[in-house]
Amino acid sequence: MMRFAALLLPIALAGCGLHPLYEGGAHGPVAQKLAQVEIEPIGGQSGWLMHNALEDRIGASGHDTPRYKLIVELNDQIVGLGIRSDNTVTRERRTLRARFRLVTADSLGTTLLDASAGSDAGIDVVSSDYATVAAEQTALENLTDEVADQIVARVAVFARHAQGR
Repeated sequence: MMRFAALLLPIALAGCGLHPLYEGGAHGPVAQKLAQVEIEPIGGQSGWLMHNALEDRIGASGHDTPRYKLIVELNDQIVGLGIRSDNTVTRERRTLRARFRLVTADSLGTTLLDASAGSDAGIDVVSSDYATVAAEQTALENLTDEVADQIVARVAVFARHAQGR
């Protein structure tokens, strides 16, 4: 019975219209469109981390003249949450939000996609300032990876739908 169900699963999935996003791997249509995206510089430390994370995921710079530009604006905030009676913070929340736009690289710069992504992380504030700063930095690095994944997934879905264009 289990074998029969396993054989029917691919047939059932094909009927529902699901298709792999990165069909064809690095030579597939989505990967080819992503390779045509140039990531604009992003200011600050969080911007540098985001730019590198996006480049790692998109694998751009395969074309001499990119067809698209990805413009990202970041908002990175740390807010104290847990406060003791002596006004010391015991818990922080680091939030990283990104507004991103995919525009054509031509002189018109037509906006094709305008969206946002974001994530947050909790940080324990301890008696060691070094440990707290290290935790804040680690949180930023992890948040950057999460938000970069969200951005690339959204751009890839757009690329998938825009295949015929």
